[in-house]
Amino acid sequence: MKIIICGAGQVGWQIARHLSGERNDVTVIDNNGELIRRATEALDVQGVIGFASHPDVLDRAGARDADLIIAATHSDEVNMVTCQVAHSVFQVPRKIARLRSSAYLDAIYSDLYSTSHLPIDVVISPEREVAKAALQRLSAPSTFDVETFMKGKVQMLGIVLEEDCPALNTPLWQLNELFSSLRAIVVGIRREGRLFAPEAGDQLFAGDQMYIFSHIDDVPRTLEIFGKPPQKQEKLVIIGAGNVGLVVAQTLEGRAERVRVKLIERDRERAEFAADQLERTIVLSGDGLSAELLDEAAVASADAVLAVTADDKTNILAAVRAKQEGAKMAISLINDPTLVPLMAALDIDAYINPRATTVSTILRHIRHGRVRDIYSVGDAEAEVMEAQVLSTSPMSGRMIRDIEFPEGALIGAVQKGDKVVKPTPDTRIEEGDVVLIFAMTEDVPEVERLLQVSIDFF
Repeated sequence: MKIIICGAGQVGWQIARHLSGERNDVTVIDNNGELIRRATEALDVQGVIGFASHPDVLDRAGARDADLIIAATHSDEVNMVTCQVAHSVFQVPRKIARLRSSAYLDAIYSDLYSTSHLPIDVVISPEREVAKAALQRLSAPSTFDVETFMKGKVQMLGIVLEEDCPALNTPLWQLNELFSSLRAIVVGIRREGRLFAPEAGDQLFAGDQMYIFSHIDDVPRTLEIFGKPPQKQEKLVIIGAGNVGLVVAQTLEGRAERVRVKLIERDRERAEFAADQLERTIVLSGDGLSAELLDEAAVASADAVLAVTADDKTNILAAVRAKQEGAKMAISLINDPTLVPLMAALDIDAYINPRATTVSTILRHIRHGRVRDIYSVGDAEAEVMEAQVLSTSPMSGRMIRDIEFPEGALIGAVQKGDKVVKPTPDTRIEEGDVVLIFAMTEDVPEVERLLQVSIDFF
């Protein structure tokens, strides 16, 4: 399949890495020659230097034969024009654009634009996707990461283990025997900055960051077993009234369960705009780092503080100050992945990575074949793959104990028909089963070989 990716930043680079690794013919366009050089040296892709919206640049990238174009530059206008040119000049059948501006998004989602006027098949809004991720974090406040798979039947939970966790210093195989009816499996452990897929004899220690797959019905019990009982969210403080903060507040206002929300915004004009858009949320104008303003927002009694300004450092400092003031939980929006290791040291409970969220969303929208979902874990340290098993797969017809998985890969759940089962060494994988696999990045190619990945787009 011929795919053109416009924009070689972190989002474009990650998408190119995924798609080129699946043996697609990928070309990356960017007007920054250094980014193109980095992409072509590190990935099996072709590179074109130039503006993605220019017809001659698209022509050089092979748009006449392209099956799919993904416009993910930093400019909404460039992304829209790129899709228009790809449609009108080159008749590219499938076009995806990343758009940030709420003005464009509101118009698109209200159907003011039709495909004949603006031919974009899928619009990806990073801010709206990040808002969804923030709401997921709030739904499981004792986790630092949470993602849903298998049409909502399985959740991946990221949990930091505390000293009082009852499961510490116990081998995983023994935990599995003690809680044999619990449909949950530990698939990843980050210890002292290193993420790995555990073996049956590995133990859990205080300070570990653990990733676990759990059946959705067993999530409350799973959290309790690992020392994280479910917490009810009744009071929330949001710092930053940008698109993310505003969407979160609006969504919470629309829910049946009542959540008292206070929204802090530094820019006076933006604060007034947010106040006009909201009904029950209290909007405060001022600096989210101000101790006086945090006191006025009653941060000390807040169940959670969500720092989602446009500045990473502000988000980190606001989250730290909120925890010092007494907030039960702090979640920070972090664009720079190199800052993630600071989270635990600074007592920040969870973070949201907009780029990883955007990449995962784009991949979901273009995959409608055997690979149903992909989620990037941490700073692209590992991946979660949800895929259907083919008859030609080396896995088909074999028990898990007999499948030669790479050291850094584990099956965390198996769906047989409508039923999701907890995998055991004796579980037989059959054609048509859907498997959920946690794999370290370096082991992803081998997992794809085992799956005999056959990806259909659109």
